[in-house]
Amino acid sequence: MALIVQKFGGTSVADTEKMRNVATKVIREKKAGNDVVVVLSAMAGETDRLIALAHKISELPNEREYDSLISTGEQVTVTLLAIILDSLGYRAKSFLGFQVKILTDKAHKKARIALVDTKEIKKELKKETIVIVAGFQGVDEDNNITTLGRGGSDTSAVAIAAALKADRCDIFTDVDGVYTTDPNVCAKARRLNKVSYDEMLEMAMTGAKVLQPRSVEMAKKYNVPVYVKSTFSDEGGTLVTKEDKEMEREILSGVTYDKDQAKITVVHVPDRPGVAASLFTPLSEHNISVDMIIQNVSAEGHTDLTFTVSKKEMKEAQKIVNATAKAVEAKRVEVDDDVAKVSIIGVGMVSHSGVAARMFKTLANENINIMMISTSEIKISCIIKRKYTELAVTALHDAFGLEKKK
Repeated sequence: MALIVQKFGGTSVADTEKMRNVATKVIREKKAGNDVVVVLSAMAGETDRLIALAHKISELPNEREYDSLISTGEQVTVTLLAIILDSLGYRAKSFLGFQVKILTDKAHKKARIALVDTKEIKKELKKETIVIVAGFQGVDEDNNITTLGRGGSDTSAVAIAAALKADRCDIFTDVDGVYTTDPNVCAKARRLNKVSYDEMLEMAMTGAKVLQPRSVEMAKKYNVPVYVKSTFSDEGGTLVTKEDKEMEREILSGVTYDKDQAKITVVHVPDRPGVAASLFTPLSEHNISVDMIIQNVSAEGHTDLTFTVSKKEMKEAQKIVNATAKAVEAKRVEVDDDVAKVSIIGVGMVSHSGVAARMFKTLANENINIMMISTSEIKISCIIKRKYTELAVTALHDAFGLEKKK
């Protein structure tokens, strides 16, 4: 007998018929003699609907009440699936985040999980119950409902799998695995049978929507095997696991893109110790993540400092940076949201020279200008004009021969 955590996304539970399909997959795992814990997202589009309601009332809704509102979608799906399973003769019980309990910090809208109390889940598993847990949500130490950020149900599932020491965490979605790039952009995209935690983390952080980055971080930390599968097909699938020798033979595993980018430049900043800290500390205090950072060479005691943030957080970031820029006597703040990030990822980049040169040459051949560059051992990212995103992705995919089976 194994312990399997299954997570189903919004498209998988979009209506009651699709939920019956989910129930079939859950029952199949149960019939195989396994203990099953199911984690669900809200119905497709429901969280967006709730967010729109909140913003119809207020441009900046109270964060505590906002989280209480947008977490309600998962309550609907977990209870409906429990009812379906019960009607089919299977013992099932639904839990909300605070009932489990999934303890988080107090950062509303992007809370981080501190602890998963497995006592209630284990008690029900001993009774042969199929346990169904609401994803995306938790509770802080003051019993306020919190949410984990978009895609947070992935993190809920992996956290529960880690806490229970589950044998596997299956992430069911509307695609049949992780691809070398977005198949909607590049027809030659190829499904990967296996990808390392590090590669998947870089892919998730640079735009791949298959898994939330924090879920991959957690899977790596606790060595949870994650299997990405399609809800609507039994074919395919990608295993996300620790790196092995077979993976090292591939230079690249994928090309990703992210249009949720905004570039902020603080112009004519005094080049003295402590100025960068003055600019970035307030952003950190407001839980705004900064991605790429470039500081120009100092000229006559001043420099320009450019960085990127999520486009969703651009207005808030701009407001904060305007205040700090004035305090440090910078000349002005410039914002550009007509940009995108294109990245190449692969564990093989460490031992292969010329990868960066090939990337830059490929973009140059397409007359695509690079505004910013960021690198790690297994990733190179470039900020480019948004309109060239699809062209860049296709050109890079071809240049590195990613359509060929290794």
